[in-house]
Amino acid sequence: MPDLLVSLYPYDLGHLRIIAECWGIELNARARDAAANELAASLLDPQRVRETIEVLPRAARPALDALLAARGRIAWAEFSRRFGNIREMGAAKRDREQPHRKPVSAAEILFYRGLLAKAFFDTAKGSQEFAYIPGDLLKIITREERQENVEEVLGRPATPAEKAFEIPASDRILDDATTLLAGLRVGNANWPRSLSEEAQLESRLLHLLHAAKLLKKNNLQPEAVKRFLEAPRAEALSILVEAWKASDTFDELRLLPGLLCEGEWENNPRSTRQTLLNFIQGIPENQWWSFPAFLRDLKLKRPDFQRPAGDYDSWFIKRAADGQYLRGFAYWDAVEGALARFLIEILHSLGLVDIASPGEDKDFTAFRVRSAFSFLSAAEKGKIAIASNGKISVARLAPRAARYQIARFCEWDSGDLDTPFARVRGYPTASDDYIYRVSARSLKHANQQGLKASQLLSLLAKHTSGNVPPTLVKSLNRWEANGSEARAENQIVLRVTRPEVLEELRKSKAARFLGEALGPTAIIVKAGALSKVEAALAELGLLLEVIESPGL
Repeated sequence: MPDLLVSLYPYDLGHLRIIAECWGIELNARARDAAANELAASLLDPQRVRETIEVLPRAARPALDALLAARGRIAWAEFSRRFGNIREMGAAKRDREQPHRKPVSAAEILFYRGLLAKAFFDTAKGSQEFAYIPGDLLKIITREERQENVEEVLGRPATPAEKAFEIPASDRILDDATTLLAGLRVGNANWPRSLSEEAQLESRLLHLLHAAKLLKKNNLQPEAVKRFLEAPRAEALSILVEAWKASDTFDELRLLPGLLCEGEWENNPRSTRQTLLNFIQGIPENQWWSFPAFLRDLKLKRPDFQRPAGDYDSWFIKRAADGQYLRGFAYWDAVEGALARFLIEILHSLGLVDIASPGEDKDFTAFRVRSAFSFLSAAEKGKIAIASNGKISVARLAPRAARYQIARFCEWDSGDLDTPFARVRGYPTASDDYIYRVSARSLKHANQQGLKASQLLSLLAKHTSGNVPPTLVKSLNRWEANGSEARAENQIVLRVTRPEVLEELRKSKAARFLGEALGPTAIIVKAGALSKVEAALAELGLLLEVIESPGL
């Protein structure tokens, strides 16, 4: 783009004086060329740029942000459609009406401050008119904006009431990730119901595991998963944190609970995330900070953090509860405010901030940026205990890789899991143990995945120093050799009062629906055929009494 001086040369002396007035500068030069040089030198002072941007009318900020997001220039047809036109008027009319004092558009506000110019540039489609920020001025504004993002501190320290109930950060997301990876690996047959009870939190973790390249289209990536599960906890947590920060696909806005995003519009989750992180990183470490005050300042000073063009109308975002579309700045709290809260919840789940609330079970009102993963648990040396009936208790701090493998062979006791995804928000659980049970069904399922009972036995022996109950050793060995040797199943049994009734039924057209005889007056009815047998009995002049039970 042309530099500021080149952009100022087409203006007459009166126009240059208007720009100087808007910047609070008094021009000494009386000739136009000298005034342009004097004004350009004054406008390129970083301190003046910062002050002018700070007092820029609110209506103009979206237009400036749009230009900054587009690297300094936007086709004039598009820019004027979004941010208004600049009225054409001669010098006499301009000096008489003073449009800079009563601008009719964001474009005029920027134009009469010298922050916006117009020129034709060559494009692939030929010469085209653009709105642009002069090149040298653009560099200063961009640098100042970056420094402001890093250095500006939003909000204030938390009050005692706001931080009354502390919820420290933890590394439990590593355990939840292990649970989810194991669930995906074993498939729906052993999937614990507790995972589906909090679908939104599960979805968040799924997206995070995709960002970390542990999953691809919900399929595990074996080598990456192996490295993640075997890595020390600090390293594993860093894998998730860095993947989240760098991800272009983890879209917090579209993962926000209670909101539905519709249409073809696009947002930039990585840029939005980094902007919010810059504000949060400006907060003093290890100091409790008021979230309501942070949110208030964010709305007041940098409301358009995720909408560089200040466009609050073209994004179709709907509230799931009542179908209300949240369009316009009036819904900032329901969208941008909720997004800021959501991002801090994610930071908390990743162990980067503590949160606090006025009381238990209330929304958090304070947060504290941690200086390091000081909470990280020690090496994974938790115990694995095995009962003779096949119940396996795995401590949370047992090796994650071992728990992942054990889960592939066993039934999951969802009651003891205590809805693991509730822990993403940091609330404590009743037990730090994961409970699994060895059963014929789980071993059959494992066998279908190419796993053998002997592998489970070796795994348990390795992680319990050989302390596997003899009865379980015997059970696994017998299963390996003979498969299932006992079976329990639900069946529908038809009982009649006399053998002759059963014999008559055998000779009817219902015979094909009868299974194994259990005696002279009892027989099994094949699955799904009870109504057929009932109809056949009716044709024989017999009414069937059906006794309801859980098996029917």
